[in-house]
Parts: sequence; structure tokens; C-alpha cells
Amino acid sequence: MDITQALEQSRPSMVGDVQAAIRKRQLNQRAEQTYLHWISRFVLFHDLKDPAHLAAEDQLLFLDYLSNKIRVSRARLNQATQALTFFYEDVLGKTATPNAAVA
Repeated sequence: MDITQALEQSRPSMVGDVQAAIRKRQLNQRAEQTYLHWISRFVLFHDLKDPAHLAAEDQLLFLDYLSNKIRVSRARLNQATQALTFFYEDVLGKTATPNAAVA
């Protein structure tokens, strides 16, 4: 499964919504790839559930998994946190969990 197919399976038009928000903020192509990667991993981690229905605790669970189980670097953890913050605030219009993983 292509990484962005997970987003489309969880919620149709999600990739387009993310790309539109990225263009609105004038982020570069690398930022788009990185954000889509982390958002897709978040959706896959939660078994393709619609992210709009996931709570702040679900974000924390994913970030904790990255930090403590996968042991990603602090830089990667910050990328994932920023991607989720962008996703929830700019794409879904909801409040994201602030700096939850940077511990």
C-alpha cells in the first residue's frame, strides 16, 4: 500500500485536503512529503480510522510509540509532532496536542 493510500482509505480526499493546506501555507515539496509521511503513519497506526474522530490521547499514544517503542530520534519525533499539529489545526480545524512528545 502506498503511504498516501492509507489517508484516502481512512477519509476520501484527505490527501488533497493536506496538499491544499500545504500550498496555502506555502510550504515546500519536501515538507509536503514529510507531513504526508507522518500523517499516513499516524492513520496506519490507528488502523485507518478517520483522524477527525481520534482524540488528543490518540496523538499522544502514537508519539509515545515513536519515542519509546521505535525510538526515533528527537528530530524525527519533532517532525511527527509538527506534522500532526499542522494536520489537526490547518487541515481539520481542530486543536492539536501541543508539544506532547518532546520530552
